[in-house]
Amino acid sequence: MPTSYDIPEVLDRREGPHGEVVLRRHGELLQIIANGCFLMDTSDGRSERLLIDVALGALDGRARPDVLIGGLGVGFSLAHAAADPRPGRITVVERERAIIDWHLDGPLSDFSAPALADPRTEILETDLVAHVHETSATYDALCLDIDNGPGWTVTEGNDSLYSPAGLAGCAGALRPGGVLAVWSAQPSPEFEETLCNAGFQQVRTEEIPVARGVPDVVHLAVRPG
Repeated sequence: MPTSYDIPEVLDRREGPHGEVVLRRHGELLQIIANGCFLMDTSDGRSERLLIDVALGALDGRARPDVLIGGLGVGFSLAHAAADPRPGRITVVERERAIIDWHLDGPLSDFSAPALADPRTEILETDLVAHVHETSATYDALCLDIDNGPGWTVTEGNDSLYSPAGLAGCAGALRPGGVLAVWSAQPSPEFEETLCNAGFQQVRTEEIPVARGVPDVVHLAVRPG
């Protein structure tokens, strides 16, 4: 494990349409940094796996549900979804070309290669907020992890996902009875209220216990139908 005197090694640094994105190695961990802000690393993945588990668990037993994962990240959510026999189609929306490349032929392929080879998996290089408003496709579950959560966005524009208009787009991309699951680095009672006001039902928050500090959470809601 990394120690306090370890110096992270930059493996790749790119300037994209939404700013700088960096992949670095810190001891045994790989880390993604966006615009100088830490996004995620390969240390755990429990909350990313919970994102998939609670979404699939909240569905009404429908066969072969179609799942959209918003944000490829280090690949924990995709790998977990592909390891589950239940999903019929797994669509991953990722707007950063660098992150896709790091999975296709870079260091992050160690975490995602089997999932990317799964015939159910499709990667779309596009912005999630735009996708839910523009796509004609619909899904049974939206599992969204594109930022640090509704109260702590890293890149400009991501906050619109958590707005009434953004949630209306999510609802439009969901089939009746479909599930919206949103990862967050901290609980947000305000976001729960926004979900309820947007017409979602069965709104609740699942927490990942931590030894100290604020827990990661998954906000869960169901589209009526």
